[in-house]
Amino acid sequence: MALRRRAAVVGKPIAHSLSPVIHTAGYTASGLAGWSYTRIECAAAELPDLVAGLGPEWAGLSVTMPGKEAALAVAADASPVAVAVGAANTLVRRPDGSWYADNTDVGGMVRVLTDAGVSAGASMTVLGAGGTARAALAAAARLASSSVTVVARRAEAVDDLRPVAEALDVPLSAGAWADAPRHLAAEVVLSTVPKGVADPLADAVTWSPGAVFFDALYDPWPTPLAASARAAGLRVVSGLDLLLAQAVGQFEQFTGVAAPVEAMRTALRRVTGGAFLS
Repeated sequence: MALRRRAAVVGKPIAHSLSPVIHTAGYTASGLAGWSYTRIECAAAELPDLVAGLGPEWAGLSVTMPGKEAALAVAADASPVAVAVGAANTLVRRPDGSWYADNTDVGGMVRVLTDAGVSAGASMTVLGAGGTARAALAAAARLASSSVTVVARRAEAVDDLRPVAEALDVPLSAGAWADAPRHLAAEVVLSTVPKGVADPLADAVTWSPGAVFFDALYDPWPTPLAASARAAGLRVVSGLDLLLAQAVGQFEQFTGVAAPVEAMRTALRRVTGGAFLS
């Protein structure tokens, strides 16, 4: 009988999460019959008690909002990128029972941007200054971006990112939201703002030829800004691309098995209808 192993995605709210679709498809394709992956509703303040109560069958947790900072705090050790970003989306159970924190959003973002054709040294504009923007700064560091401009509705939100940029040695500049269309002429544009916020920019932007546009959203799809970028001939990356890429990193850390990426992609496409780069 196969050893029972468990993993889950935790956050609040969590019922909408597509992570079980991705990971379960990976288990099936890899023949990991003893593995299961579920959703757990858990606020940030509840995460320490939840983690402390998990039995030895638990291999890992995928952590979504609002628990990414709390996940870093409950771990005995963490990857350098999780420490630099100040957030973890992954908790991995070690053989001694302790927990290791990582941030696979960063590696996933680098992977999808690279697959879209982004090369080292490209200039980057980030819309928004929240948690996904922190991961974008770390991705910019790995891609050796020549410049990074964060455009946010509140100037103080960009100021909150400056320690992260300094820790990552990223050349960060602030852009006013009123000037957002001008900043969208970068070689890479990442939108991390909530649904609807960036929609008015679609009628005002002038894209750079050959640029890449990443939108962290995937429902509804395409967003007006993504449709504008695609119409201008840009390569467009959606939040589904990132969701898959970051899950691949988690799957491999939880199981120790190379992820069956195409099987995981097919399962995700089946329940969403698409919005993928490829």
